[in-house]
Amino acid sequence: MSDQGKGSASTPAGALAPGSDTYKGWLFKWTNYLKGYQRRWFVLSNGLLSYYRTQAEMAHTCRGTINLATAHIDTEDACNIVLSSGGRTYHLKASTEVERQRWVTALELAKAKAIRMMNNQSDDSGDEEPTTQSDRSEGIQGTLKTLISKLDDLSTCNDLIAKHGAALQRSLSELETLRVPVEGGEKVKGVNERATLFRITSNAMINACRDFLDLAETHSRRWQRALQYEREQRIHLEETIEQLAKQHNSLERAWREAPTLSTNTPSAPTTEKGGSERQQKGEASDEDEETEYFDAMEDSPAFITVTATENTQHRHSQSNLSGASGGQTNDWNQENVYPSCNDTGKELQPLRRRRSHIPDKPNYSLNLWSIMKNCIGKELSKIPMPVNFNEPLSMLQRLTEDLEYHELLDKAARCESSLEQLCLVAAFSVSSYSTTVHRTAKPFNPLLGETYELDRLDDFGYRSLCEQVSHHPPAASHHVISQRGWTLWQEITIASKFRGKYLSIMPLGAIHLQFHSSGNHYVWRKVTSTVHNIIVGKLWIDQSGDIEIVNHRTKETCQLKFSPYSYFSREVPRKVTGVVSDSGGQAHYILSGTWDDKIESSKIVQSSKGGSGSEGKQKTVYQTLSPKLLWKKYPLPDNAENMYFFSSLALTLNEPEDGVGLTDSRQRPDQRLMEAGRWDEANSEKQRLEEKQRAVRRRREAEATDALDDGREYEGFQPQWFHKRTNAITGETNFVYKGGYWEAKDSQDWSMCTEIF
Repeated sequence: MSDQGKGSASTPAGALAPGSDTYKGWLFKWTNYLKGYQRRWFVLSNGLLSYYRTQAEMAHTCRGTINLATAHIDTEDACNIVLSSGGRTYHLKASTEVERQRWVTALELAKAKAIRMMNNQSDDSGDEEPTTQSDRSEGIQGTLKTLISKLDDLSTCNDLIAKHGAALQRSLSELETLRVPVEGGEKVKGVNERATLFRITSNAMINACRDFLDLAETHSRRWQRALQYEREQRIHLEETIEQLAKQHNSLERAWREAPTLSTNTPSAPTTEKGGSERQQKGEASDEDEETEYFDAMEDSPAFITVTATENTQHRHSQSNLSGASGGQTNDWNQENVYPSCNDTGKELQPLRRRRSHIPDKPNYSLNLWSIMKNCIGKELSKIPMPVNFNEPLSMLQRLTEDLEYHELLDKAARCESSLEQLCLVAAFSVSSYSTTVHRTAKPFNPLLGETYELDRLDDFGYRSLCEQVSHHPPAASHHVISQRGWTLWQEITIASKFRGKYLSIMPLGAIHLQFHSSGNHYVWRKVTSTVHNIIVGKLWIDQSGDIEIVNHRTKETCQLKFSPYSYFSREVPRKVTGVVSDSGGQAHYILSGTWDDKIESSKIVQSSKGGSGSEGKQKTVYQTLSPKLLWKKYPLPDNAENMYFFSSLALTLNEPEDGVGLTDSRQRPDQRLMEAGRWDEANSEKQRLEEKQRAVRRRREAEATDALDDGREYEGFQPQWFHKRTNAITGETNFVYKGGYWEAKDSQDWSMCTEIF
């Protein structure tokens, strides 16, 4: 075969244009041992190197193509190039080393782009459907891809410059060691060629940099506008979703409460969807006498409840709350144990008229991020915080708020059935979180030795005492004794971590509750509280985790699950579900509701194994009687939003009282000033108290060091009203009430109290 255009290879027809995917020119290609190297026209385009006999053949006949994405590029000598891909190999030769280097640069750039195109093939295929993208998104994506391509060009050129620079350096080194003038001339020629190659590659990189800079300057303003638009759209979407979630929650609550309001009886309480069961709507409850089935939510305990209708006569009764139980002898006597569902639940009015409002919260603005940005990962109790983020109550008073629904324990003390009693204890454990739904402010950290008493002996038959027994880690002991048959005590240590977007508060320690007549001893622990949107957005709080309540006398248990809140969940927000089981593990009651509203119980009459859930776990199907209301949240006082969302009880906790201990939280000056709205003075006073406490700690540390040097034993700080004891049931060592406080109050002898304020 004769080759057209024989002769020396001419200068390439196309020059390497930075950013261009096409490069053309003449090269010699090895054919066989008879004909040797033959002159061919090569075209590099879109990661493919094709060759033709002549330029005219480009329109109809391609002699061969090699894909650079999988090709290996090698240079044998000054003018040769070897391309190999799979079983195909091209041996090519350029007329000069400069021309060879131009082709090598173009090939390496094309190979890098081909590899990127292959890796991003899935992304590119998505761009083929412009109907799924807005014009703005397509423009941004296209620009970003171009910039990424230019950046990769720069990276490839950088590698080539490093390679050629090393070669140039070697040539210069050889030039310095020359002795023969003739040989020196040849070496100088080699140095000039390498310098030329280096200049060509450098020019390519400079051009690529210029293109990159031009694109960046052209599109930077467009990006800023696009980012601002997307940011505003995201904020608007978040606000819309939050409003929809609130409206959905309000509508659902209104729907749930509608049957109760329409009949004016507690015989038709309803629970959240997916938890336990729901009473039929209005007239549907009269038309459908069959069993209703409701699916459990995916993350809820593995059970489904079914409402049984054993006695339709009682089901439609408006006067007998226990009628839905079918008249069984071991069912609950609702009229004797619980108040009416429409009642607030307060059995007795207090003998003393207590305050119902506090000064409105001042409107102070403060940049939270300026304070918190250096505190990520630190213990919350070690962060110096101004009172602007506090509420005018101490942690001891917040702990005392657990008693807001103490009447649940009064009723539980009168229960003859321990399982019924356990249901009420579970409702009490959930009720302690109802005050936190709007309370995102931080309570005051108590000073070491600070106390708080709540004496409601004449009103509700109980007395409560808290004392801060440790400062680092912060720990408080709490003891409550009731004349109505129960005693509650706990030691709570607060562990908290600031994570940037949210704050996790993890109460550590067990809560003990003992009933005097039966000796039933219940133990449980609190769940984790999470405050979201610490930096940006509106603060909101969520409770999540599991609670296991154990009756250590009978070994009966209650498993409660607090489901994490999600805007996109189909379930009711702040949902709580639970199962009450006997010592053998057999379930007897289903609990359902929300921790910010109410809890209901349903007696199980039959259980069976159902189908598999979303995770392949088999669910248990419980057939239950109609639900009965255990607990419902009290309505907030009027103007609560301007009074830190305090409940009726919380409004009275910091009310000044005569005769309380000298270390009582009511005596704390910074907290008192904050409640009065004098926040600047409160901040100054808070700083003084904290510095005073640090000085006392330093003195104790010095005394401990002196005692150690003298070989003496140093006792350190000891709480005034609590002492350490090991619990016989849990085996834990914690502080329990040792007595003496109420006797000291009766005699008004506070000489043993240290001056901490």
